[in-house]
Amino acid sequence: MLYAGISWHQDYYQLAVIGPDGQRVIAPGGYYASHNVHRLVARLRELELTEPVTIAVESTNGTLDGRLMAAGLRVHRADPGLLPERPAFGAVQAEDIARACLRYEREIVPLQRHRGTQTGREGELAGWIAGAADADRAQAASGRLFHRGAGDRREVALTFDDGPLPPYTEMVLDILARYELRATFFCCGIHVRGNAAELVRMREEGHAIGNHTWSHPFLPELTRAQVAEQVIRTGDAIAEAAGTGRPTLFRPPYAGRTPQVLEQLAGLGVTTILGDVAPDDWAPREPDAVARDVLAGVRPGSVVLLNDGGGERSATLAALPRIIEGLLDDGYAFARVDDMALRAEQARLVHTV
Repeated sequence: MLYAGISWHQDYYQLAVIGPDGQRVIAPGGYYASHNVHRLVARLRELELTEPVTIAVESTNGTLDGRLMAAGLRVHRADPGLLPERPAFGAVQAEDIARACLRYEREIVPLQRHRGTQTGREGELAGWIAGAADADRAQAASGRLFHRGAGDRREVALTFDDGPLPPYTEMVLDILARYELRATFFCCGIHVRGNAAELVRMREEGHAIGNHTWSHPFLPELTRAQVAEQVIRTGDAIAEAAGTGRPTLFRPPYAGRTPQVLEQLAGLGVTTILGDVAPDDWAPREPDAVARDVLAGVRPGSVVLLNDGGGERSATLAALPRIIEGLLDDGYAFARVDDMALRAEQARLVHTV
């Protein structure tokens, strides 16, 4: 058995592999997140041909597991209690994660492709989110959180998370251009700098660009300093790559939030964007099922959560024209989520005067 640890850093993933005796099999090496992940996957698959490999990421690395599992690799999660303390930005070193695989083999969590990076933590996540209900209402009342439109217009907002990721982001943009629609893209910072052309195209074609953190972590488990680094660095990277100001739209990964996180996000100058229709297209699903769930769930003012990154997205690409045509046939118009949120805020101000 070999033990592989994968960590994330500013623009790259680091891989380290050790044997059952703790000796290095592969010295730590980097793979750029924007264009070298296929080489990382190929290296791991090559190792698997010689002997089984236990692969682990740590819990703040939510951008990679889908691609690894789609390649047939067995991926695990090493939780904070098994690892050294994380820095303010970046993961612990890949070799530390590999050694945790060896030392705590029974405690690292095997991930399931239909459950994702937070496999086994669903109850905990739901509890954190439920505990933020009062804060949600307070932030919505102040215009700092948006869940869905008021329902007074027959319109819907399409949003896409986790990119930019070639070739899927470009193909999503092609479909939107074909129908002359505007959408909103929530981008992860680790993918941004190497894929600036996609962000420039988003801007030039009239789409909104939002912040989806750097590495797709579950925010409630981070320190305030770590949350700030995730949000600020991603905002700066998007502004530089797209040629825009720092985005004010922010979507927390996994919708993860607490009252404290929401208060900090508001202090960082962003509006938290949630949604009400999520067909889980990030998991292995058939295009018909994705389209069916969206069309059944949409109501006037809905915000639809789809994905252009984080993994293989052919099902989303196949479902998207069916979703668009079904909604058009049902009399819906399409809006950017920032325009929808602005109208909601204007209506709120009118009612409070």
